[in-house]
Amino acid sequence: MEKTTFVDLRKYDQSDFDRGKPGWFVLFWWLVQGVIFPLTLHPLNGIRCQILRLFGAKIGQGVIIRPTARFTYPWKVTIGDYSWIGDDVVFYSLDQITIGEHCVISQKSYLCTGSHDIKTPDFKLKTAPIVIEDGAWVATDCFIGPGVEIGVNVVIGARSSVFKNMPSGQVCMGSPCRPCYSRPMS
Repeated sequence: MEKTTFVDLRKYDQSDFDRGKPGWFVLFWWLVQGVIFPLTLHPLNGIRCQILRLFGAKIGQGVIIRPTARFTYPWKVTIGDYSWIGDDVVFYSLDQITIGEHCVISQKSYLCTGSHDIKTPDFKLKTAPIVIEDGAWVATDCFIGPGVEIGVNVVIGARSSVFKNMPSGQVCMGSPCRPCYSRPMS
């Protein structure tokens, strides 16, 4: 029986993808992130924020970022005032990622702005921004997909996979994630 494969990865081409910075700058960032960033002590949030700002990230005041957080392209990341980024959070920022003020992105969560077109044999790269609005909490080990917007004061329950927008003021959970009930706010 002969196999026919629809996907032909020899045709894969991302030459039209714009990383936003030249290759040498990207490599320099990856070196700093791989060596310096994780060696900063936990309480030294200011240093990590400053490093990210030096590489083009827009970071507000009072932001807490753990040393094991990872940023593919920090110049495509905005984090609002007093937000927290937990251990082992990944910002796969092929496109813009915007985190509002007073947000929590808990440990091991993965914010993914890129995917591939399954309808084309060349497996074309597709990107879309992620927006997480003020007061939202993305609990531990969540996946946030490309193009997703999470509304104001939303809670995304642990281990949820979010593939579509979540409305403001809701507690949302599941895989796929869906709104379950209004967030109690007293």
